[in-house]
Amino acid sequence: MRFYFVLFLLITGICAQAQDPLGGVGNRFRGIKNAGSGNDSLARRNKFEDSITISYRYLDTARNYKMDSSINDFTRYYPIPADYNYLGNFGNAAQSYLFTPRMKAGWDPGFHAYDIYKYTVEKARFFTTTRPYSELNYLLGPRSEQFIELMHTQNIRPNWNAHFAYRLLNSPGMFQNQKSAHNSYYLTNWVQSINKRYNNYIIIAANKLQNAENGGIENSLLIDSVDYAQRDYIGVRLGGNTGYSANFFNTNVATGTKYADFNAVMRQQYDFGRKDSLVTDSSVVPLFFPRIRLEHTIQYSKYTYMFTDASPQEDYYLQYYDYVFGGGTTSGFTKRDDWRELTNDFSIYTFPDAKNTQQFIKLGAGVQNLSGVFDTLQRSNQLELIGERQKKNFYNIFGHGEYRNRTKNQKWDMAANGKIYFAGLNAGDYELGASVQSLLGKKIGSLMLGAQNVNRTPSFIMQNPISSFNFMRGESPDLKKENVTHLYAAIYQPLLKLGLTGHYYLMTNYTYYTDFYKINQYNSLFNMLQIGINKVFEAGKTKQWKWRTEVYFQQVVGGAPLHVPTIYTRNRLGYEGKLGFPKLNIAMGFEAKYRTNYKGDSYSPLLGQFFYQDDQTVQYKLPNIAAYLNFRINSFKAFVRAENLNTFRNLDGSWGFTNNNFASTDYPYPGLLIRLGIFWGFVN
Repeated sequence: MRFYFVLFLLITGICAQAQDPLGGVGNRFRGIKNAGSGNDSLARRNKFEDSITISYRYLDTARNYKMDSSINDFTRYYPIPADYNYLGNFGNAAQSYLFTPRMKAGWDPGFHAYDIYKYTVEKARFFTTTRPYSELNYLLGPRSEQFIELMHTQNIRPNWNAHFAYRLLNSPGMFQNQKSAHNSYYLTNWVQSINKRYNNYIIIAANKLQNAENGGIENSLLIDSVDYAQRDYIGVRLGGNTGYSANFFNTNVATGTKYADFNAVMRQQYDFGRKDSLVTDSSVVPLFFPRIRLEHTIQYSKYTYMFTDASPQEDYYLQYYDYVFGGGTTSGFTKRDDWRELTNDFSIYTFPDAKNTQQFIKLGAGVQNLSGVFDTLQRSNQLELIGERQKKNFYNIFGHGEYRNRTKNQKWDMAANGKIYFAGLNAGDYELGASVQSLLGKKIGSLMLGAQNVNRTPSFIMQNPISSFNFMRGESPDLKKENVTHLYAAIYQPLLKLGLTGHYYLMTNYTYYTDFYKINQYNSLFNMLQIGINKVFEAGKTKQWKWRTEVYFQQVVGGAPLHVPTIYTRNRLGYEGKLGFPKLNIAMGFEAKYRTNYKGDSYSPLLGQFFYQDDQTVQYKLPNIAAYLNFRINSFKAFVRAENLNTFRNLDGSWGFTNNNFASTDYPYPGLLIRLGIFWGFVN
């Protein structure tokens, strides 16, 4: 089924090109090109030139972005963001230190602990490039940790671009049964007819995420024992007999999480408007100014969420999940939810100003068909039996609207959007948002203000007892829809190199987990204030010595069952310059990250969820400190990092990197890590 659907998308896009009557086709405040300007350098490019002009955009934006060649921030090339807390090994489950509730209405299967490692439809890039371009990225870490990312894009014709990307992440970890093995790939195809009336976008994105789950170490006090300086001697709660393997082709996970998804999207647009042309000394460049646009988007997705334990210990599941195995010997344990999604969305645009395609009004409606297969023991006439599993179908009917206006002087960018679910599984859900951005001038800086309100059904695994991962067995509370209001602002002053951000959340019916599997809802109103400051301090004759600091303050007001660190800060202090070599760019120094101690969330390996706990403080003994040396020569970039230098100590007469911080209860971070990364771009 998947193969035929992908083949259909590709053939449709290529046939649309062949049927063209005119023949073949050829960070928040960044600027965008006016699509009606006719400044198409690809139409007059010189294939023998050494330079390359390359930009990209996302499916739901008209704004063009340039490739980032900076080297001062390693996390630009690394899947885990700087403000994220992960469970001790590259590829493990992760969540942000900064409060970020889900601001999306509609169906949500509920598994988000591994989202940062995914290729998604929203992140898919459509390129425009004057020459074929490739990237080869390779990161080598401790114990054969490897991260490989490949990318290639080229304009097959001036108005036809294809893009492919592949990512492999494999890390065995420092503790028992911590291994991660993730694979992802992208395919995008963008075709525009030569008369600029028709656009066809295709995205294929797939992920296979596998992560061994050890349930945390059995005794946190052993971290401070000299007898367990070699960390894989410490016992863990799950899968502890799994041996260490340095073979990154071995992706077998006997006990752990196995998530997979496949997404295929095709969007077609046809514009009605006025043709024009730009006449130069050597050529005639066709222009087109749209007034009405018709759009159809079809998306097919398949999701698998599975937890498996090849040799389950019955006492563990009884203690933490109150789960009792059936009679007989227990040879294996598996829980699995499978989903299929098919969405059709029709929209119409109108452009009040034909010469400004950045100003438009969009109205649309869609139908979402969902099919889920579960391992539940619940039987009903509404569930179709498939072997020992059960199937149920759902649907959603929704409408949406949007207004955008980026003024011709490029100083103001206004947007408003809304989406409402009229009928189906998530009837009554909605999301509303509005924002305004302004580039007030090079000396004054930029400003953004915005507001959102979301009314959403809690995630399916929490809200619906037929999910294989709902262990409440009829005890689940009657969950109401969550409602979140979000007000935000951002200011950046370029002369001072100072940025300020503010977020205010007002929330009711907050839904959360406790005790590994129990579902609760806090119905009272509470609010959260979050303030961020980032500043660059410079010294030296050429200002090559820099201190980059980020500080975030968070405060919960009300009695909500929510713990966040009051202060989180990241600081980089070092040299950024050329050291007298014109083609060399270098950044070297120290990085320190710290957050105040708090009762951080625990983690439920079976459900793949972080859950609220109020008993144990998760401590940072010292700030996480790393030394780094990054450099760039033309398109070649290299990164060398020594992380967790703060763990060095003398433990009972033995020197070593054993003073571990903790990511969560019973989940320690590792000791010293040395990572070497090479990131290379090629113009073909």
